[in-house]
Amino acid sequence: LGGPDPLDYVSMYRNLGNPSLNVPEHWHYVSFGLSDLYGDNRVHEFTGTDGPSGFGFELTFRLKRETGESAPPTWPAELMQGLARYVFQSENTFCSGDHVSWHSPLDNSESRIQHMLLTEDPQMQPVQTPFGIVTFLQIVGVCTEELHAAQQWNGQGILELLRTVPVAGGPWLITDMRRGETIFEIDPHLQERVDKGIETDGSNLSGVSAKCAWDDLSRPPEDDEDSRSICIGSQPRRLSGKDTEQIRETLRRGLEINSKPVLPPINAQRQNGLNHDRAPSRKDSLESESSAAIIPHELIRTRQLESVHLKFNQESGALIPLCLRGRLLHGRHFTYKSITGDTAITFVSTGVEGAFATEEHPYAAHGPWLQILLTEEFVERMLEDLEDLNSPEEFKLPKEYSWPEKKLKVSILPDAVFDNPLH
Repeated sequence: LGGPDPLDYVSMYRNLGNPSLNVPEHWHYVSFGLSDLYGDNRVHEFTGTDGPSGFGFELTFRLKRETGESAPPTWPAELMQGLARYVFQSENTFCSGDHVSWHSPLDNSESRIQHMLLTEDPQMQPVQTPFGIVTFLQIVGVCTEELHAAQQWNGQGILELLRTVPVAGGPWLITDMRRGETIFEIDPHLQERVDKGIETDGSNLSGVSAKCAWDDLSRPPEDDEDSRSICIGSQPRRLSGKDTEQIRETLRRGLEINSKPVLPPINAQRQNGLNHDRAPSRKDSLESESSAAIIPHELIRTRQLESVHLKFNQESGALIPLCLRGRLLHGRHFTYKSITGDTAITFVSTGVEGAFATEEHPYAAHGPWLQILLTEEFVERMLEDLEDLNSPEEFKLPKEYSWPEKKLKVSILPDAVFDNPLH
């Protein structure tokens, strides 16, 4: 299927599967255009044969072929176009184990398959082309409950469980849009494996783009015009380029599963790319479109706050238990980066090095980036108090939680509040 950029083509193939491996017949879709097809800088900058070609990957998708179906449905190609458009516009790249929250049936039907995980295609190995290396990332359709499990634990763990359930993907992770049950309904024992994995490994999700904000409830600065203070009126200053780089680096460090959790120093220089095989010119998921240094980085002082008010929409608030149980109780950190502004909130545990929040001063801000250090004892208490966040169907907005002795308040608010720039 040919189409306008960002993808030049999506090829569709009829794959006979492998009956001996319990792999059913299916349609196999492969994109062309995220990698460099020409090598003449017309779409992608040519950086040599040893690095990634273009964005370094192409997308694939495997859809179960229905009985009597003579031609492949075209909606998967449109879905891949949507993901490619995001990549081209944001210059953010995908990795195996990533998840995509779609919040709608992938084929616009009534299906429960409404989100995606990404993994290596089981048949298509990385290839060396004249214009660089290309890997093939397969889109796997999942239910909302499976997406949440991937967030709470990690994408690769859920993908491995999907491989063990033939109707939910099987060894080649084939998406069946007619699947009406989650893997946890098909095999209740799988939930125990997820729970054990969360307890043992924690969560690999180190941050999200979210609808969030924070207010300093402490005494305001004596000089509101002081260029070093964190706010102008009620609106935080924009993140400088170096601030944005540090927040991105925080998430990069969080994705390194076996590394010691470390927040880089304020003046850390950006390391190119999330992984070594990414092109230095590409951005990762927290690149700000307006990251120009409005305030010189060196003039923004880190400020200790006495009291803070955190604000989240319901979807972001529902991830707070994940942040606490899956990250902080495992000595890690978790970042919320606002999608409606330049605000960022990072929760850190006492085991994280390099944070500017400390046990003595648990709330600290550098420009509009807030860090909150929570002790293990307080995390356990918060988990008890926030238990109803795990039951969103019974949740009524707005909802407020408060810990007066800690001078901390958390509000869960409707989406509309964050769409108003005067929130």
